[in-house]
Amino acid sequence: MQFSFTAEQEMIRQAARDFAQTELLPGVIERDETQTFPPELVRRMGELGFMGLMVSPEYGGGGMDTISYVLLMEELSKVDASASVIVSVQNSLVNWGIETFGTEEQKQKYLPKLARGEIVGAFCLSEPEAGSDATQQRTTAVRRGDHYILNGTKNWITNAGRAGLYLVIAQTDHSLGSRGISAFIVEREWDGVIVGKKEDKLGIRGSDTHTMIFNDVRVPVENRIGEEGFGFKFAMKTLDGGRIGIAAQALGIASGAFELALRYSTQRKAFGVPIAKHQAIAAKLARMGTEVEAARLMCLRAAEAKDRQQPYGFLASMAKLFASRTAMWVTTEAVQIHGGYGYVKEYHVERLFRDAKITEIYEGTSEVQRIVLSRSLARAEKALLTA
Repeated sequence: MQFSFTAEQEMIRQAARDFAQTELLPGVIERDETQTFPPELVRRMGELGFMGLMVSPEYGGGGMDTISYVLLMEELSKVDASASVIVSVQNSLVNWGIETFGTEEQKQKYLPKLARGEIVGAFCLSEPEAGSDATQQRTTAVRRGDHYILNGTKNWITNAGRAGLYLVIAQTDHSLGSRGISAFIVEREWDGVIVGKKEDKLGIRGSDTHTMIFNDVRVPVENRIGEEGFGFKFAMKTLDGGRIGIAAQALGIASGAFELALRYSTQRKAFGVPIAKHQAIAAKLARMGTEVEAARLMCLRAAEAKDRQQPYGFLASMAKLFASRTAMWVTTEAVQIHGGYGYVKEYHVERLFRDAKITEIYEGTSEVQRIVLSRSLARAEKALLTA
């Protein structure tokens, strides 16, 4: 399948590339060391339209498609995966979740500020005992008249420290299991919303990741997304789109590492010639380039299906599984090609190597993706055999 990008899509890619090279790159090593991401860069991403790329213009967004989003994510991730995950959570999880399933009042109240990047959103699903098995929610929301009383702890929450609102998944009826889980929009300034410990991470260190604590938070009924019991379905549908974003992030990390390795190998000489001319290195580069291109096509295929309103969960899982594995393998080879220089921060590939690992974990681990894919394949085979 061959993709021909529209003028608008090419514009987004070029804008993302320019921003990444001129504004993200200069301070990326320092941000990694200090575990910070400046608010001014978030505001700048909002000004450029990155924070509300796919939100309808009716709510102040760019109204762009998922293919544009993949192009944006790849270019940002080549340079700074911490920046791209901020954009990913904002677009794939928070904005999309509210616009697709929220009430008109919720959309009018929250989406314009999110789309402009005036506030950042966070998605609160994972818990100390509910990671891959999201049905085991311990966070509870008990209805008291026109409010719910929200209590619980959420782990590994991206954007948590700077977020203005949180999409929180909580149990409203334990007796119903996954059908008793609901979703809520929670504002940062409400009493009982507590930002807990900041995580000291291996990679994406510029991304703000915290534990979140909700202590007797009064959540108005009108801030529930959908009916009671819709929360688990909401989370799973939202994560399908989120996996496209993380697949594109993994693609960008791999693509950035490949470009650095290719450039270095044509300049570095050993035994009188550039190391790219040695068979061992040439073979690595050939495979790296091939797998990066394969991952790119898988990301675009999933994005295209979503844009055409076709089933895309299977394709999103496949793209994330393959692209994240590609990111790990390509960054490992990029460090190897750089030799000793690959082990120091100045040459960037060691950071990309560290950033790559998380793409095999969040938005559903690789093991979970294999379960999702195997079940989908089994259903497809059954349908074929009974047709």
